Amino acid sequence: MNNAPDSPFAHRHLLGIEELSPQDITAILDRADDYVDMNREARKKRDTLKGLTQINLFFEPSTRTQASFELAGKRLGADVMNMSVKSSSVTKGETLIDTAMTLNAMHPDLLIVRHGESGAVNLLAQKVNCSVLNAGDGRREHPTQALLDALTIRRRKGRLHRLNVAICGDILHSRVARSNIHLLNKMESRVRVIAPPTLLPAGIEQFGAEVFHDMRKGLEGCDVVMMLRLQQERMAGSFIPSTREYFHRYGLDEDKMKGAKEDAIIMHPGPMNRGVEIDSDLADDLTRSVIGEQVEMGVAVRMAVLELLARNVTNEIAGVA
Repeated sequence: MNNAPDSPFAHRHLLGIEELSPQDITAILDRADDYVDMNREARKKRDTLKGLTQINLFFEPSTRTQASFELAGKRLGADVMNMSVKSSSVTKGETLIDTAMTLNAMHPDLLIVRHGESGAVNLLAQKVNCSVLNAGDGRREHPTQALLDALTIRRRKGRLHRLNVAICGDILHSRVARSNIHLLNKMESRVRVIAPPTLLPAGIEQFGAEVFHDMRKGLEGCDVVMMLRLQQERMAGSFIPSTREYFHRYGLDEDKMKGAKEDAIIMHPGPMNRGVEIDSDLADDLTRSVIGEQVEMGVAVRMAVLELLARNVTNEIAGVA
């Protein structure tokens, strides 16, 4: 690996935002800032992770996250392998621990995992010798999404502290919401969640967020408006009357945005359901929407995390304290 600036980041895995300190978060974002600039150059590839192997293991379908991790690894020079779980032994009854043992025997250096069950990624991390990165587990966490959101906010607003951030929509099923709440609280911003009662988890107030059921009241004075996808594939019951009624009450449009600050930015982790969570005109408004920037920041953040974790593993192997 190439020499890189020293940082206080000393973790072997990235399993969630909860385990990170404000200094850890800042170290990742600072390094990611460098990669934003690099990714805009004509020559984008480096040999930072040359000789290291990265396996992307996705038990749930993903387009943006998997492609982002794959591109991040390749731009850093890693050997990247995508494992198709649908065609793997998992569909034949292999347990998660058996899968971990099989992967461990291949001696990967970085393992990127998305799984539908909360805590599954933590279990894998206990069974393998390499660094594990959580690309989303159940309803628990999606740490790199929160980090890329933070980088997007910091670059637009110039800071992460003392901001009013509204997270709106399907909070109940959203690991993105949980990771963002953890991160924003650590960085001393004020978090509000806006949703119908049926789409809020029990004890949401204990997460460190103010709760609103009215969009217009919840958006008053906000610097950042973060919309969430309505995850109907995770809804076994009737959580909303209809998507039309949902948009009327909780979909973001010009009228509801009037209460937010004039320079408020609009975010969405994607994929968007236009006309359900957000009006197309707002989603495409380049003066306020940073949805495209979030995708760009995703590659840079994942490059930063891959580098920082790989450096720690390499130092450990070399016996560096």
